[in-house]
Amino acid sequence: MSTADEETARLLGRIPVFEALGEEDLLRVAEVAVRRSFAPGQRIFHEGDPSDTCYIVRVGNARAVREHPDGRTITLAQFGPGDTFGELAMFDDEKRSATVETLDDVEAIAILGRDMRRLMRDHSEIATKLVISLGRRLRLANERLARQSFQTVQSRVATAIADLVEREREADPRVGERDVLLRITQADVAKLAGSSRESASRFLKTLERAGVVRQGRGRILVHDPGALSGYVY
Repeated sequence: MSTADEETARLLGRIPVFEALGEEDLLRVAEVAVRRSFAPGQRIFHEGDPSDTCYIVRVGNARAVREHPDGRTITLAQFGPGDTFGELAMFDDEKRSATVETLDDVEAIAILGRDMRRLMRDHSEIATKLVISLGRRLRLANERLARQSFQTVQSRVATAIADLVEREREADPRVGERDVLLRITQADVAKLAGSSRESASRFLKTLERAGVVRQGRGRILVHDPGALSGYVY
């Protein structure tokens, strides 16, 4: 077992999809994982591509988008260090349901679906634990969608920013309680919140006047993350 495999196993153990696996199972998964690097603005895969690989972000940020025939796009999710995308490739080879593209330099761990399915055939307990973890994630996603359907634009934007702050804290223990830097545009905040850019921009200006955030080019500095909860209804 190489040092790289041991490091990968430790990382996998902190990922929600794999958190139910024991040490031996994590090492088995690490042995079939490979590291990949992507440049800023690179598309890792396109909507409609074969679903053949699961990715775990080590460094950098990416986002999942859906494209409308008229050229519009909507951001479905944003991924940072420790996040997983394309995980259904571990179970089947259906077509990708969205496009994933990088926002900056990204280093990721890739697990080929065929390798993961072979592991699950040889070690059935891995499959059982992964299904339980994915089911938990699906319930949380459904709960989040249900909450958003009843929220105002302000609530959705505040929730999106708060979620991004929490992700930064999980990725880097050095991130403190205040002055958290988010590398994201107004347009991407709007897409994550499911609102128009104009509505998101107006609310971000409200937060700026209140001293909660400060905006810059392609970034938002969140001075007081705790204050965001006061805008969630």
